[in-house]
Formats: sequence, C-alpha cells, structure tokens
Amino acid sequence: MIAVANQKGGVGKTTTTVNLGASLAEQDRRVLVIDLDPQGNATTGLGINSRTLDTSIYDVLLNDEPMEDCITSTSVLNLFVAPASLDLAGAEIELVSLMSRETRLSRAIEEVKDDYDYILIDCPPSLGLLTVNALAAASEVMVPVQCEYYALEGLGQLLHNISRVQRHLNPRLELSLIVLVMFDGRTRLGEQVAAEVREHFGWRVCRNVIPRNIRLSEAPSFGQPITIYDSSSSGAVAYRELAREVDNGSA
Repeated sequence: MIAVANQKGGVGKTTTTVNLGASLAEQDRRVLVIDLDPQGNATTGLGINSRTLDTSIYDVLLNDEPMEDCITSTSVLNLFVAPASLDLAGAEIELVSLMSRETRLSRAIEEVKDDYDYILIDCPPSLGLLTVNALAAASEVMVPVQCEYYALEGLGQLLHNISRVQRHLNPRLELSLIVLVMFDGRTRLGEQVAAEVREHFGWRVCRNVIPRNIRLSEAPSFGQPITIYDSSSSGAVAYRELAREVDNGSA
C-alpha cells in the first residue's frame, strides 16, 4: 500500500501513480489506484469521466459508502481506480468535524485490501487531511522528485509529517522509495540534482529514473497510461523498469 506524496505541485505524482500502476498491472499484478487529489487527474488520466460517477472516493470518506461500490475498472487489464469527483475539493474542510477524521480511508481500505497486490494512493499537493488519510492508510511512501532546482525544497516538512503520522497514527509507515522524474541527461543540472538526492537518501532512491518525455505529457489528455498511449516510448520503458524494481524489492 503505497502513498505517492510530495507537497510540491507539478512534480509527477499523478504521472507516476498512473503509469507505475499500469506497468505493475501489465506484469500480472492486481492494482488499485486511489485518487485522493481533488483535481482528479489520475481519474481522467485512466479514462474515467468524473462527471458521470454515481459514487466516488468522496462518498467513501464523507458518507461511509463501501469502498467496493466506488471502485471501477479501467481499459488496462488488472488495473482499477477509486475515482475522485469535484466534491472532493470540499473534503478537507468537511473532514475536520468528523469522528476519526484521519483514519477514514484506512478503515475503508480494510474491506478490499486483500483483493489487490498493490494499492497506490495519489495524494494532493498539500499536507492537509486528505494526505494524512493516505499516510495513515499506507505502509510505504513514494516521493517523486523532479530533477530541477529546488528539488529537495519542502521534503523536510514532508518527512516531518511522515514521522508524526508514524508516532500517532501508523507506526508501520516508512519512506521507502524516492523516484527521480523529469530527468534530462543532456544537462549538467539533471546529473547534479540526481547525485544530490542520492547523496541525501542513499538506498531509498530508485535505480531507474524517469526521463523528461513529451509522450508522457500527452498521454493523460487521451485518458490512457503511457503503456497504452505509446508503448515503445522512453517513458513507457522507464515506468516498466521502475515497476520491476518496485515489485522485485517487495517480493
């Protein structure tokens, strides 16, 4: 159960969640993607129209709907999604007054977790109650880090929050994986940032890096993961390799 988190926006959280999920599914793993981001990009990126949903993750968190009623299949065999709807934008405020507000996702996942090999949670770019729910439910945190200036900015606060959740809500939570994304090997900056991140976090940094790739940027507008949109692109190859690394590491 992996929460994909980084409070900085635009660093590839959703791209990584969707394409890692699709790549794991391609390798015969049953995968559930939970879209906790009010922008709903993981939902639309997997071809689901959020406006036509009867039940979304909002209803699970706020109205105690069963998780299984929310889950829908995607065009990728073995890949399922608990989609976000526009209602999720108000969830941060609405959760404040509810009982057990930090652990509502964790309790909902209990009903379905044995049905999947992997559950990937796409977190919003903030450290509010939605992200806390993800961290309280997950066993691991994966952090995509952009290979650009200020890559490590804000990571200290995320690590602080992870340790707080460990102490108070979820002692089994660990920062397990850091993924270097948007890597451009033609620039010295990309190499320098990658070296700096590896120096800081050592073995937690995945060997495989995700290159800056225009096809990765295009795929969401077609409602497809990169493995379907352009199966032979460098982005698809990189996410397949990352999926093998993640899967072998957990075997």
